[in-house]
Amino acid sequence: MPTTDSREELQRVLSLLDLEREEDLAHYQNLLLRTPLTERRRQGTSWYPVVVTESGFGTGGNLFLEVEKTSDQLSSAHFQPGRPVSLFSNATGGKGSTNFLNGTITAARPRTLRIAFRTDDLPDWIDDGKLGVDLLFDETSYQEMRAAVNLVLAAKGNRLAELREILLGHQPPRFRRPDPPAVAQGLNDSQRRAVDTVLAAEDVAILHGPPGTGKTTTLVVAVAQTLQRENQVLVCAPSNTAVDLLTEKLAARGLSVLRLGNPGRVSEELQRFTLDARIAADKHFPRIRQLRRQADEHNRLAHQYKRSFGSQEREQRQRAVAEARSLSKEADALEKYLVESQLNGAQVITATLVGAANRLLRGRHFSTVFIDEAAQALEPATWIPVTKADRVVFAGDHQQLPPTVKSAKAAAAGLGQTLFEKGIQRTPAGVLLPTQYRMHAQIMQFSNEQFYQNQLRADDSVKEAVLGEGDYAEPPVEFIDTAGCGFEEQPDAESGSIANPDEARLLFRHLSAFWENLVGFHPALLTPTLNVGLISPYKAQVETLKTLFAQQPPLAAYAAHFTIQTIDGFQGQEREVVYISLVRSNGKNEIGFLRDLRRMNVALTRARKKLVVIGDSATLSAHPFYRAFLDYVDRIGAYRSAWEFE
Repeated sequence: MPTTDSREELQRVLSLLDLEREEDLAHYQNLLLRTPLTERRRQGTSWYPVVVTESGFGTGGNLFLEVEKTSDQLSSAHFQPGRPVSLFSNATGGKGSTNFLNGTITAARPRTLRIAFRTDDLPDWIDDGKLGVDLLFDETSYQEMRAAVNLVLAAKGNRLAELREILLGHQPPRFRRPDPPAVAQGLNDSQRRAVDTVLAAEDVAILHGPPGTGKTTTLVVAVAQTLQRENQVLVCAPSNTAVDLLTEKLAARGLSVLRLGNPGRVSEELQRFTLDARIAADKHFPRIRQLRRQADEHNRLAHQYKRSFGSQEREQRQRAVAEARSLSKEADALEKYLVESQLNGAQVITATLVGAANRLLRGRHFSTVFIDEAAQALEPATWIPVTKADRVVFAGDHQQLPPTVKSAKAAAAGLGQTLFEKGIQRTPAGVLLPTQYRMHAQIMQFSNEQFYQNQLRADDSVKEAVLGEGDYAEPPVEFIDTAGCGFEEQPDAESGSIANPDEARLLFRHLSAFWENLVGFHPALLTPTLNVGLISPYKAQVETLKTLFAQQPPLAAYAAHFTIQTIDGFQGQEREVVYISLVRSNGKNEIGFLRDLRRMNVALTRARKKLVVIGDSATLSAHPFYRAFLDYVDRIGAYRSAWEFE
């Protein structure tokens, strides 16, 4: 039972959220506001120069401009729909003058942006040229998180107040006896029991799914079973990638899924599930497009008189503007009807946690909300969909990657503790999925001992699965010790990260020998499904690995089989073979980033049949977790010295 009142706890969460916002804002100010335009262009946080290619009135009668880059520059990844931006002109001093206008990106392509502005008219300086676009600090997510927590705080005598007390451990959750038990082909006994728990839960159910246990598959079945007694559910996750995966899996079960969110943040393969795509496919959409086109024509006519101030011209301009607005309102009304039809007709609505605050969902309530990857979600963000539901189903693993917290002070004070984790600790609503279908038993076992109280077991289909056969079978786990080799880590001055080039070269010596063995003795294994991941906690080491890989012709010829990425980039993924470069090697036994043990749990559980870890035991053994790992690899005969590969 928690020692603090639920409202006191939530007030503390709000104060920590404010710390996080302040840190985020300071980061923005340092990187953007105090950075010269040339550097902002290089970083991809400013577009300059741009030209206006189109203008008109969009949804809601908002004025919009479409702008296009007139020169090549680096990544445009930051410029996404929904992001606030500032259009500026350098013609008379740029942002140091009054020549800027704030708006919101509504559509983004590699070379063009459509920006909506809350204004009836465009300033004259837009015609002066030398235009550019700056990203602004995005307050939206913080505003939505704060609003949700305040709503939970204020709840009294209603369902949300009950959920607040239950989720924070002040009241026990209730369960009814499911009848009949869930029938779902393809699930094991523990997964079926988990689905039964979801169906029996009146308030909350928590699916704890360690790596490879089929958490998302189980959740999808639970959604389908729930829809046998409910008309519609809301399904959320913290990231667009996770929401896309859920959308794909739910649609594959034959469910009607509507993906909410900015189309620019939805994968291309899933665009057909977005609201925009659904409306565009409707038989009434051509009429909306016709009305918008006519409104644009009247708007362009109005701007012909922009700098003519005669009474006749002014009247013509006013009439043209009025007609443009009238046509826009008619288009809006028809579009609103189509939107409501799509929302009402979907069995499943999917969105990110912050996306659940979408204006289209205001006033909508759901019997059940499902939240996947809940152990990676900030608590304030998790409350957003919870405020729209009578009960909540969480799925995740609090022993893998935590939510990202930029403020060290907020993290130390507990902002990184998720609502999922509080629920696991404070309520009896959690159910563990103990059978994993991903990895060899020896790859699984160390994490099993360290994070899961030895409750996991490898299914028979994977527990002894290795590459090769008999005397030529590859060992499932190897630790290659660089102690005494002089492979010192090297800080990267530009990025602040750390690399270890000697360790990276050793990795490729081992990998080349392994790959040569496959080509020579197991050519049948070289199918597209044989994939290899090279991962490291440090970005500088990842860049070193990418550079060295390009210098390995025998390996580069099979480039499609390899992925080189940070540990974070591998969350939720798996490979037949995984190499981990731990990097740290120094006389002070400092391990820095390697202290994040949940991140290491992710790294150690990505491989299906072969895991190779490379590091300096002299440095690593200063920490009890890595001492235990060294003991484990010695126990299973997986220890090797780097000297064997000289």
